Amino acid sequence: MSDTTPPTLLFVVGPAAVGKMTVGGAIADRTGFKLFHNHLTIEPLLRLFPYESPQFQRLNHAFREQIFAEAAASDLPGLVFTLVWDFDDPEDAALVERYAAPFRERGARVLFLELSADQEVRLERNAGETRLAEKASKRDLAWSNGNLIGMDARYRLNSVDDFAHLPDAHLRIDNTRLGPDEVAERAVAHFRL
Repeated sequence: MSDTTPPTLLFVVGPAAVGKMTVGGAIADRTGFKLFHNHLTIEPLLRLFPYESPQFQRLNHAFREQIFAEAAASDLPGLVFTLVWDFDDPEDAALVERYAAPFRERGARVLFLELSADQEVRLERNAGETRLAEKASKRDLAWSNGNLIGMDARYRLNSVDDFAHLPDAHLRIDNTRLGPDEVAERAVAHFRL
């Protein structure tokens, strides 16, 4: 790592098909950050192990943690990571903190862009060409739509006051009627990226 400021870590969180990967890519285009969307580790592992298997879970988190450690120690300007976070699950919060730890240890900024959108719009986005190109596991649209609806029913995928202690490190945007470029512009301006 050079004498410069450590890389920024920007989490883009929100429910399935809200636009995390697309917005993350638009932010990366504007900032020079690298986009690390969550399916970059999911898709290769699904070729070997079922999602819920212990092997999948161990490898998925181990790969990610190693990537975060390397990115935090690098001369990258920043890293954008996307994920679906169940705000009622303390294990999800602990996982986010484990991912952020190498950045925090170096005094880096750790930021949270939270997206929300109506379910109807997300179901339309679920069939988007870019999404399906990057996420082979989502190509069975009947299953994927059912999974999206089921996750919405079972989990709390948007925050309430979960970021109250981090007012300067969190931005929530309802992107139901906003394109990814507009959301990216708002996030870059808000966080001064």
